[in-house]
Amino acid sequence: MIWESLDAELKAIEAEGLTRRRRIVDSPCGPDMVADGKPVLAFCSNDYLGLANHPEIAEAMAEGARQWGAGSGASHLVSGHLRPHHQLEEALAAFVMRQRALYFSTGYMANLAMIPALVGRGDAVFADKLNHASLIDAVQLSRADSHRYRHLDLAHLESQLAASQAPRKMIVTDAIFSMDGDIAPLEELYELAEKYDTWLVIDDAHGFGVVGQGRGSAAAVKLIPSPRVLYMGTLGKAAGVSGAFVAGSAKVLEWLLQKARTYIFTTAASPAVACALQKSLELIAAGSERRAHLVTLIARLRLGLEPLCAERGWQLLDSPTPIQPLVIGDNEPTLALSRALLERGIWVPAIRPPTVAKGQARLRITLSAAHTVGQVDALVAALAECGPLKN
Repeated sequence: MIWESLDAELKAIEAEGLTRRRRIVDSPCGPDMVADGKPVLAFCSNDYLGLANHPEIAEAMAEGARQWGAGSGASHLVSGHLRPHHQLEEALAAFVMRQRALYFSTGYMANLAMIPALVGRGDAVFADKLNHASLIDAVQLSRADSHRYRHLDLAHLESQLAASQAPRKMIVTDAIFSMDGDIAPLEELYELAEKYDTWLVIDDAHGFGVVGQGRGSAAAVKLIPSPRVLYMGTLGKAAGVSGAFVAGSAKVLEWLLQKARTYIFTTAASPAVACALQKSLELIAAGSERRAHLVTLIARLRLGLEPLCAERGWQLLDSPTPIQPLVIGDNEPTLALSRALLERGIWVPAIRPPTVAKGQARLRITLSAAHTVGQVDALVAALAECGPLKN
């Protein structure tokens, strides 16, 4: 039977230490959670500002549902573009200082919208090798020629751009890379986009709300608004709710509205979610203390981990962001360390191939403004107790 080969393939995945599993969470998102029936101190969410369980956002969603109902009933271009959606898009565009924004149900859908709508057969896309899977899939869907440049290697990128004869070109990058926590050189990428007349697509899933006074990575480096730049920010991470948006010039956003299949052919998100996001945006704008606390936590964690890395042979990647990757190496010791932490009531996920390169398995520690200094110290102490674990 056609499905019988799956047994052997699943066993092979398990033998390599690559089986993925879900934990059932019985509490709201936050540092203190209940996972698989046990209380844990969690360092695994992308809730960077601690807004996912904020009472004002929850109340805004509840009030939105009372006023607008639970569902939108149709796609945006039929009858599903309700007033809260429109207000949210206007607020997002103003906040990131762009002419217009479109709201999507997920960041994955936003990326699948942008790239195939702007390039196609015979065109060329130049993408950082460590870009998120959604960007990789979007390039494949576009049917444009795909060129992947070495991570953050601008010389390699420019050599590819200079050699290309494609009529339309596009540079695609994460702003903050989700597994390494490092930052793309957006100013230099923009200069290359200008020099070679290309689109520049920025996926700021992990920067929006956190850097640039919350306005994101483009604002942090004062990247000038340009029709060639499309900015994507997700709303289920630092914003604490769900969805994503694309912002840019009015003309380009109108083109996306007309051509982006994941916008045209899907039911609009719940208007209650749009109401919650408007409140979230207010809290992000007023969130300087949260962001300052997050910076303090990052410094505290790194200070505690650096001597441990020297002792154990671990590698703490150079990240100034809430994403703090602790590279262990092989899959089994990484899984063992994650399990040892969990036995001590601390939840940090083990990230393995294909999400990261072979031999680069790691603990992906993520910090939130909802964490305390004491909780960060507890994580460092638990890692110190776990010892140098071997296969």
